[in-house]
Amino acid sequence: MKELQATAHSLTRKGHELSVRVSDLRTDSGVGELLGHILVFGDPGEGCLVRIHSRCLYGDALGSQDCDCGAELDMAMDLIQDEGHGVLIYLEQEGRGSGLVVKAMSLRLGAQIGVDIFTSYRMLGHPIDSRSYGHAAQALSGLGIRSVRLMTNNPDKVAALERAGFIVTTVPLLTEPRSERARLYMESKRVVTGHCPPTGGQGWPVRVVRGAWEIVQNVRIAGWVM
Repeated sequence: MKELQATAHSLTRKGHELSVRVSDLRTDSGVGELLGHILVFGDPGEGCLVRIHSRCLYGDALGSQDCDCGAELDMAMDLIQDEGHGVLIYLEQEGRGSGLVVKAMSLRLGAQIGVDIFTSYRMLGHPIDSRSYGHAAQALSGLGIRSVRLMTNNPDKVAALERAGFIVTTVPLLTEPRSERARLYMESKRVVTGHCPPTGGQGWPVRVVRGAWEIVQNVRIAGWVM
């Protein structure tokens, strides 16, 4: 990532300046397929805040209220901005790795027959999640970082970094569903893929046990669960 220093600049977000450096994330030692981008804010070190975020055009750019993607990205950036340091790895993994067209077809099918998006993916012959995070782990290693505070509700991301030898502290992102569609989507992620999206202390309280999520039944825990 020799180009990082050459890209150093600042951006203004929510009225405050934040220093940032960027690099492409590619296969084949930086010369292959573009997988996404690494954004390094401030001067992060061990135990820094990290967000591994899969591209969601609707949620990130168009402000869709039907998912929690944009809200999670915004919250992660708020935390990085408050601290002044952190890393965002933005991956070109639209539609859980299957692309925008497949995602759109799945949304259409789900609306037609009343099933969740994971069932729609299966019915269309696609895996429910084809993403991987090995290159994201390599990017963090390239920054000389071996311990992170990972901002996520996704146990797969935690497991991927732990397999790569990272010490991971999980920082859940507390978001409220902004529509009934979002609520159903978040519930389907909890049931099908093991996500535990806490919602302001009123959803599914969670704790982290050896890097994996554990659902705590019949207990309400307000605020951050670390």
